[in-house]
Amino acid sequence: MTEPQEDTAADGFTGDLAGNRLPRTDRLAGRELRIAEATEDDLVLGFRTGDVVEWRRGAHGGTDWYEAIEVRPEVWFLTLRREDGPRHADVLVVREDTGCTLRVASDVAPEPTPGWPRVGQTFTPGTLAAAEAPGAEPGPTRDLIGWRALYRYGPGLVYEHVYLNSERYAWQCLAGAQRGQGDVDLATTWSLGDGLYVFTFREFLIPVATTWLYDLDAMRTTGTFLALGADDTVTCGAGGAYITELGRVRYPDDQPV
Repeated sequence: MTEPQEDTAADGFTGDLAGNRLPRTDRLAGRELRIAEATEDDLVLGFRTGDVVEWRRGAHGGTDWYEAIEVRPEVWFLTLRREDGPRHADVLVVREDTGCTLRVASDVAPEPTPGWPRVGQTFTPGTLAAAEAPGAEPGPTRDLIGWRALYRYGPGLVYEHVYLNSERYAWQCLAGAQRGQGDVDLATTWSLGDGLYVFTFREFLIPVATTWLYDLDAMRTTGTFLALGADDTVTCGAGGAYITELGRVRYPDDQPV
């Protein structure tokens, strides 16, 4: 079973990005979740221990590593790595309180494509099969456009984000080894309601993609990186930060894409 690397997501990322991350939990051990998705067979997850899950989807299945974080009561941030898919990672956000789910699949492409990030992502909403009346289905949102915030990952490690439009965001490092560096990368945001957002980005300069769950009531974020290192090994890293709002730009006339 493949377990994430904790301290660095890829060459170029340095520092403990998981310093302010919420702790792992084993509270799902002994339970089973069945997730229905419109485009595939149900995904059945049987949590055997705090980090071992038996999964099956139709005729396929296996026993692999997972990590669970309870971001709020009955709101789970799950990272799953499959032994048969070393260049792949799934992040599942499960809201037992509403019966809704969102799966973000990250994949490292076999070869780079000029002008595009090496790590791609796909988004699949779903519902818990046991949910009697699921809440509103997660969907893409423009809610973060124009927002500006600081992210404190740990002592001496601070980044700023500016959400430019529905496809891109800008970042710069204010404290840490990358101080003074910054870029604009591809990004996607989905809303899960009640101040919960899944924010993802795909970098151009280094082969890395990240899935974050923002809890804007608690002003905290929990994330997982999938990255390709210089030695062609794929790693899965952890991140988490406290969020400080800096402000918001509002557009009176022409709106961003």
